[in-house]
Amino acid sequence: MTKATIKRHKATASDVAAKAGVSKWTVSRAFTPGASISDKARDSVLAIAKELGYRPNLLARSLSQKRTQIIGVVIDELKNPHSMSMLGEATRQLQTRGYMALVLNITGENYRSVMSLADQLQVDGILFLGTALTHELIAIAEDMHKVPLVQVCRNTNRQGIDVVNTDDYQAGSLIARLLVEQGHQRFGYMSGPGAEDGHLQRKEGFRDALMAQSFALDVELNSDHYDRQLGYRAMQNYLLATPVAERIEALFCENDILALGAMEAQRDTAPNNRIAVVGFDDIDEAAAPGWQLTTYSQRLDRLMAEAINRLIDGQAAEDSEWRQGELRIRRSHLKP
Repeated sequence: MTKATIKRHKATASDVAAKAGVSKWTVSRAFTPGASISDKARDSVLAIAKELGYRPNLLARSLSQKRTQIIGVVIDELKNPHSMSMLGEATRQLQTRGYMALVLNITGENYRSVMSLADQLQVDGILFLGTALTHELIAIAEDMHKVPLVQVCRNTNRQGIDVVNTDDYQAGSLIARLLVEQGHQRFGYMSGPGAEDGHLQRKEGFRDALMAQSFALDVELNSDHYDRQLGYRAMQNYLLATPVAERIEALFCENDILALGAMEAQRDTAPNNRIAVVGFDDIDEAAAPGWQLTTYSQRLDRLMAEAINRLIDGQAAEDSEWRQGELRIRRSHLKP
């Protein structure tokens, strides 16, 4: 008989129970925090389980208790560093709460099968990380065992999906006032995908604050994805098509990755006519010496804590500091 044909026996709860001289239920209680069992019996069971190499099937136990301790984390736009920051914060906080994150990458056309996997594993809830929610995706999620759904870092008007997002409108207003205080007089905004859906309010806050100070949003640029090269191209096209005397003096970009692309385009295309740039999200690269990008931190730690509380505990702090982010003042917004 070859080694390949030898099947190693996997220890079961029955094996542990037989050797310890107790019932299977006593073995189960030994592995259940807070269960009624004497210290002596628990220690004996755990010692024998270690000797036999037994580990309880937590998924099977969770299913029997109607909870799997798994949260589906839906994400797209993975090229955006902010998406990875959201994913890192979400998984860290879920693990701290004793939950496992099932990452569901819905980039592309295979999101139906991806969401079907989450349904088969009977996740306890779905956390959407700044995801562009199509009507079909929402319908699929709502049909999944009626689990709670929370969208973070993006708005949606769809009933049945809880929203946890920074006060985008106030953030846009703050950035407008910051740029006006620098003496800029002509302003632009670069948006990302889905701008027409109103999923973010930062442009509206920016525009209204400019109007309140007798200025206007003069130029709107657009990128189909949160992609640095697309931000570069949008800015480069604008610079090539617009005479220096008619160009904006300050640009607010919907996120940092677009802002970095816009700054790079300026360096390559119009190095002697610098336009001030402000981003949003405060990704790590924003603070690099070569960029010194002024931006807005959404405080992902607060947002994720609120979102996970709603998913797991069903508790919402409606008016709290989690809605408030923080300006990160550096140098890119300064008037030359």
